[in-house]
Amino acid sequence: MKRKLLYTFLSVVFLLVLFSLIFNWFPSPKEPGYSYLLTFGNEGSAPGEFISPIGIAINGEELFVSDSGNNRIQVFDLDGNFLREFGSTGDKTGELGRPMHLDIFEDKLYVTEYLNDRIQVFSLEGDPLFVFGESGTGEGQFDSPGGVAVDESGQMYVSDFYNHRVQVLSPDGRFIKQYGSTGETGIGAGYFQYPTDVALLPDGMLIVADAYNDRIQMFNPDGTFERKWGGPFAINIPGGFNGWFRTATAVAAGPGNTIFVADFFNHRIQKFSDTGEYLVSIGSEGMSGGQFNMPTDVVVDDEGYVYVVDFGNNRIQKFEIIH
Repeated sequence: MKRKLLYTFLSVVFLLVLFSLIFNWFPSPKEPGYSYLLTFGNEGSAPGEFISPIGIAINGEELFVSDSGNNRIQVFDLDGNFLREFGSTGDKTGELGRPMHLDIFEDKLYVTEYLNDRIQVFSLEGDPLFVFGESGTGEGQFDSPGGVAVDESGQMYVSDFYNHRVQVLSPDGRFIKQYGSTGETGIGAGYFQYPTDVALLPDGMLIVADAYNDRIQMFNPDGTFERKWGGPFAINIPGGFNGWFRTATAVAAGPGNTIFVADFFNHRIQKFSDTGEYLVSIGSEGMSGGQFNMPTDVVVDDEGYVYVVDFGNNRIQKFEIIH
């Protein structure tokens, strides 16, 4: 009799654990979806065309897009109408070497340059202002930086791709601290494998797209690790289920402390709460409106409209939430 009760108890415990894992590892959408609105851009080098666009940022009524293959920044209104462009191929001031993710702070555009191993800052009209960083593994040096986020004090957080770390620099470019261990990969908390992008929530929490670990990591303003998510235990297990990733290439803060993630090889954008809870997805693989071919970045405007860099299709797409 006691043995039978023990087996029953263990069976109940097993089922509870199983249901808990299913609930956490295979979540259902918690919010309404998003509907496709419009597309702009196609492959080419003329104004309004793209070759391998990567990053996007928004300032008021203007969208800034890093047209990586053309080594330029293009600016559009929120309906996709071309306004202006700046930058050209090279490593001199004002020139660009594969511009990546972008951020805007106090009417200045911050551009990471993958090939030039630096951060370059422009006015919003395209005038070059400052250059930070150089090639290397030391403090304040970079090996193909991917993303940049600027906090309210002007400090820069930079995902240092091949150095497997995130560096924090002062407004004038001095090294302050770093997250991760230089040149060392790992699946434990606080370690990275080719981090591609960073974002800051209004409360100062740092969000890192730990791309090749197929996960997101979050850190407190004091630099301590808070949480990670993406697949079982967030330990580099890729997959196509809700809340899982196949290379998380970009992160963006949305309304209400939500977090949007570009899920590259799953050809979608995923939306999460600031606790890592899966909320909803946008898109699927394809070339039609509302479909993606390896999205690389996402940004959300004040009205909640979502703009996605559709890298493989050389275009930008706009979405609105379904009410």
